[in-house]
Amino acid sequence: MSDGRFGARLRAAMDARGPLCVGIDPHPALLSAWGLPDTAAGLERFTRTVVEAVGDRAAVVKPQSAFFERFGSQGIAVLESAIRQLREAGSLILLDVKRGDIGSTAAAYADAYLDPASSLRVDAITASPYLGFGSLTPMIEKAVATGAGVFVLALTSNPEGSSVQHARTADGRTVAQLVIDEISQLNKGVSPLGDIGVVVGATVGQTGHDMSELGGPVLVPGLGAQGGRPEDLRTVFGDDLSAVLPAYSREILSRGPSVVALRDSLEQLMDACRRVVQPIG
Repeated sequence: MSDGRFGARLRAAMDARGPLCVGIDPHPALLSAWGLPDTAAGLERFTRTVVEAVGDRAAVVKPQSAFFERFGSQGIAVLESAIRQLREAGSLILLDVKRGDIGSTAAAYADAYLDPASSLRVDAITASPYLGFGSLTPMIEKAVATGAGVFVLALTSNPEGSSVQHARTADGRTVAQLVIDEISQLNKGVSPLGDIGVVVGATVGQTGHDMSELGGPVLVPGLGAQGGRPEDLRTVFGDDLSAVLPAYSREILSRGPSVVALRDSLEQLMDACRRVVQPIG
């Protein structure tokens, strides 16, 4: 992890490499499609190939921790190796762990993923606020202190999410709007981009939520295989897409195991995202 605040480093990476996050989701079906065994050795081969293909091209690479954890210590070793390789390739690493807990446990998660002394240290993590936004304080404080970031779930694409995220708080705001507003306060005055972001699914449509004061990045999964298209970003976010980071995984990964095909897919999707997120003129 280089010096400087995460938001500034993310802004620079998106400007230099383009607005795209590539997920590494080595689930069993993909391993099989690549002709690899559903073993730690298959996981290692898959991950090494993806890192080779995208590590020096994508602004952000997002390993999904669960697919590594399911192989126990061998899987974690593969994840640690991938983190080292991605750092050497110059991409920012966003570990998709969706952690959420309270007190000392939340602090321990922060130490695991954001402390410079940890072998799992990354540039940013995903987190769940549904034990109360204040429960994330140890992770957020650790992130700010170490130049890292946190992406907090706000409006997700899964149908089960709306029953919680659209529920109304005592002051009439939705839970999702409360999360957005809390993050807006944390990012206030931080330039060029805040260190704390939100996760908003590409397929949520017109949300009716106000993100105009967010001040931080917006990670947008749900594109490609999950049904979202780059054009949908304007439906969700309007005209200001400067802080939007589209995320693809299966749409790119399904092109493997050819490194050339993986890179071609990344470039095609990058161009599509640039046309929407960074329009010319």
